[in-house]
Amino acid sequence: MKKPAVAVIMHDFAQQQKEVTLNLGMPGLRIQYFRGPIWGKTNEQIRKQVMEGNNPITGRPVMQELVENLTKPLTADEKKTGEFRKNVGPETYTGTPDELQKLFLEKRYTDFLPVELPTEEKVAEMLKSTSHEPDEVLGRMNPGSEAGENWTYTVKDAAVNAVMAGAKPEYFPVILALGSTGMTAVNVSDNGFMAGAVINGDIRDEIGLNYEEGAVGPYAHANTTIGRAWHLLSINGGNCGKVGTTYMGTIGNPMNLIGIIMAENEEKSPFKPLSVRRGFKEGENIVTLFMGWGILSAKNWAATAWGPNMDYPGIIKEIYNTQDGWLFGTCAVLSPPIADFVKDAGYDTIEQFTEWVTGLKPGAKPDMRGGNLNSGMRRAGGTFSVVVTGGSNNNYFSLGGMVPSRSVQIDEWR
Repeated sequence: MKKPAVAVIMHDFAQQQKEVTLNLGMPGLRIQYFRGPIWGKTNEQIRKQVMEGNNPITGRPVMQELVENLTKPLTADEKKTGEFRKNVGPETYTGTPDELQKLFLEKRYTDFLPVELPTEEKVAEMLKSTSHEPDEVLGRMNPGSEAGENWTYTVKDAAVNAVMAGAKPEYFPVILALGSTGMTAVNVSDNGFMAGAVINGDIRDEIGLNYEEGAVGPYAHANTTIGRAWHLLSINGGNCGKVGTTYMGTIGNPMNLIGIIMAENEEKSPFKPLSVRRGFKEGENIVTLFMGWGILSAKNWAATAWGPNMDYPGIIKEIYNTQDGWLFGTCAVLSPPIADFVKDAGYDTIEQFTEWVTGLKPGAKPDMRGGNLNSGMRRAGGTFSVVVTGGSNNNYFSLGGMVPSRSVQIDEWR
């Protein structure tokens, strides 16, 4: 178009934008940085802090720099173009165990915890748990940022990361199923989104997944290492989790470490399993991926104040109606006793309960038009999901913003 243009971006994204311009072959692209964030501020604050403020990187007035960037001729360096190619590194590394642990940390191949070193022997043992070829492309992943290209990874890449996570070979089909979706365990967003998964079917007992006390926590080897393997595959196979470029969580989310890997307590649930409700057969080994903000104990809401008679269905509905669910909806993770309360209240199916909680007929979608970020208007609780897991030793449950995405058959990866 032959018209001058300058990208105007918050200075917090400077490192990310440097990566983007390199990837696009335009390392000299002019960018005007300013102090952020913008939303939530008054016009007067924006005028004083941004338009009349200084570039936090250079210390110079923003508007003065912006005019110069639009009017000054390009320098020779700014005119340079070219494709930026990354070096993926060697296939193998050698050294002592301590040296390799240090190397993996320095190269950011880990989650900053010690890893099981992926020797050829251990990777080969992991690969025995699938009939798929090691060089088969398992998936393609992008953290959701232009700073992170679409990376492709193989079944062997997944095996390497599964070994690093400390997973047992019998867990590998679940890890492959997760990796096959291309969904990241760590998202680039400055919201600090988390990822999780719910597992149904006989494989729960086959590989020792925990769905009793502590079911949502790191209290079983299978739950913990499956989540960690997904996280490591996202880092090493999907270029995720690099602070400043492919991860921008303002505060961050502790659930990013291993996510939330849950197995439903199908034996004690009065309802059909999540996988059956999503169209699969009873007993089929299915993993359903979730994404969102995470979950909290329901005791964080005033609606759960203890009393002599607890109306748990009513409490869940009240919490749903206080949720700003426009993005991820509302997910209720119920212990079996709470699920029994729902059943005893006359809701024979989760579909009936969902209709009552949301006020929507099956298949209908909530109206998410309830205001904007600055209006103060509350939106509906959005989509509503229920997972039943945990012990039966007390009446506890959790809620939060998590929405199910894909459900994948695990046995296809054996």
